[in-house]
Amino acid sequence: IVAFTRALSLQLVSKGIRVNGVAPGPIWTPLIPSSFKEEETAQFGADVPMKRAGQPVEVAPSFVFLASNQCSSYITGQVLHPNGD
Repeated sequence: IVAFTRALSLQLVSKGIRVNGVAPGPIWTPLIPSSFKEEETAQFGADVPMKRAGQPVEVAPSFVFLASNQCSSYITGQVLHPNGD
């Protein structure tokens, strides 16, 4: 995905199109407890250095930043990693 993002950004930059990505780590959503076993839910996110899962509000600013032409107009071919590392 990272290589595709970078290659596509090179092809489209001349058309004024920026291509970026967001690769979040473990993020707590309602799907976690409804789709994981109880033990997996209890340990979800424990394997990252912050020892916890992220919250959606901690990932959202990455998307807003990349969507804002005022903030990221000089950024293309990049992947942001809000992943607790």
